[in-house]
Amino acid sequence: MAIPLGINLSFCVKRWVTPDAWARIVREELGLGLVQLSFDLVDPTWPDDLLAEIASDTKAAAARYDLTIHSAFIGLAHYTFNQLLHPDPRVRDLGEAWLLRAYRFAALAGIPAVGGPLGAIAARPDGSAADAIPDADYRDLIARMHRLAAAAKAEGLTELYVEPTPLTREWPWTVDQAKRMAVDVAGAALPWKYCLDWGHGTFEPLYGRGRASMEPWFTALRAETGMIHLQQTDYQYDRHWDFTERGAVDPGAAAELIARSGLGDRPVFLEVFYPFERDDASVLAAVRASVQRIAPAFA
Repeated sequence: MAIPLGINLSFCVKRWVTPDAWARIVREELGLGLVQLSFDLVDPTWPDDLLAEIASDTKAAAARYDLTIHSAFIGLAHYTFNQLLHPDPRVRDLGEAWLLRAYRFAALAGIPAVGGPLGAIAARPDGSAADAIPDADYRDLIARMHRLAAAAKAEGLTELYVEPTPLTREWPWTVDQAKRMAVDVAGAALPWKYCLDWGHGTFEPLYGRGRASMEPWFTALRAETGMIHLQQTDYQYDRHWDFTERGAVDPGAAAELIARSGLGDRPVFLEVFYPFERDDASVLAAVRASVQRIAPAFA
């Protein structure tokens, strides 16, 4: 059975920023029909009339090029803030309000799901790392997740996503933490599912050389996993390289592990980033070559 393969629009940031531009590239240049929007392309805090116009253009472009927009993810710009775990609760409130705006835009654009990492606590003054975020911060995060699920349901969305990251100041960063969070949000108004990223679960500086693997995540969180982000990486940093780069991820082995783990029906999104100063033609060529390289493994 073929594994659904799509692409996150991270490669389009500051380049192909209008719906008609990225939709044409995804369909005609890459030959894909499954897309994950990045909120690096549209900021939910923009004026309502502008957002409504972009949402309409997004729906029209998806229909014109026969694309399915599976979900929208927060992108890099908003991720740079500490969001729902900032030490100042007023900033957490702003992060929550930002997500409410994101849900509203997604609903207008016909996108049924929104997700991404949820936040990060502040670093300690001495730079030492804690084993877990403080319990009070965790409980506040869970409460906000329940409120967000209710708001997303009211907007007409169908599910929300958490993306675990290999940072000890974020949550969750271990399989056990992810299992605990799944239990604590199980009664939310909408299901919270996981987006598991290949470069996150294989980060050896955190999980240990030879022990960093996607298999424990897939095995323990099969029921809670809704999608997978695929990237080329060397297991030393969260690289988000494309597959023209040399790394540790073999597309065929990745597809085999996904299928063997019972996740073959979950969409896999290529998520790659490029320096802004890199020329546009070479970026497009690299993304095209990457899709051509990995697509046979998922067909």
